[in-house]
Amino acid sequence: MKKEVVVIIGAGGIGVAIGRRQGFGKTVLLADFNEKTLNAAALAMREAGYTVETHPVDVSSRQSVHALATAAAALGNVVQVVNTAGLSPNMAPIEGVLKVDLYGTAVVFDEFGQIIAPGGAGLIISSMAGHMMPALPPEQDQALIHTPTEDLLKLPFLQANAIPNSVVAYMIAKRANHLRVQASAMTWGARGARVNSISPGIIVTPLALHELNSEIGEMYRAMIDASPAKRMASPDEIAIAASFLLGPDAGFVTGSDLLIDGGVIAAMKTGRLTTPD
Repeated sequence: MKKEVVVIIGAGGIGVAIGRRQGFGKTVLLADFNEKTLNAAALAMREAGYTVETHPVDVSSRQSVHALATAAAALGNVVQVVNTAGLSPNMAPIEGVLKVDLYGTAVVFDEFGQIIAPGGAGLIISSMAGHMMPALPPEQDQALIHTPTEDLLKLPFLQANAIPNSVVAYMIAKRANHLRVQASAMTWGARGARVNSISPGIIVTPLALHELNSEIGEMYRAMIDASPAKRMASPDEIAIAASFLLGPDAGFVTGSDLLIDGGVIAAMKTGRLTTPD
């Protein structure tokens, strides 16, 4: 009997929390761009009794993601794929954010959609930022859904001169994540598999702390203060929701996005908080 494999892309706080919740008794294939982070996370999981394999990956490279999918399939039946990889607006220029957060997400859907086991499930950790923008024109929504992955970054409205800054690029990328989940629900469904997204708010991870201490930190603090929850969340809270979406109780859920933000978007929609420009 072939082993069941859980693939976790991104060895940060959310990825590791999901891997710990989903991976016990299975083979966890942990992947990350930063090999130091990857090896440290894998060691900690192994010391806790998990079976962990590692593989470097750059989600902005189809060749790299294809190699990861091939390695995963060689380990056994790939039953769950979780992609947490991403760049924040403060970490890269417009082009870099789009290459990782938009194109990279689509590539992961493409490559793992070819090897996911029947009955399997995929999950992209997107962001509440995908809910911040006004609705895109219908033709742009359709382009983000239907454009072949290799042509996505050629779309006129995704060019750097059409996007004012990296914050807006990030919001567009996360909106695109939700739309590509809908498209991938159809292709993954042909294999008997499901795919969904989670849009977290501000989660206590090194990335969030980096943002809080950056030049856009005041924007983050304003979101927390205006939200009904008035706090950040732990990675474990996202892992609990991920466990539902990846498991059999969510067998009728595919092509969907779950917003887990403590009410930040509610604060924006009700005028308690200004939408970032």
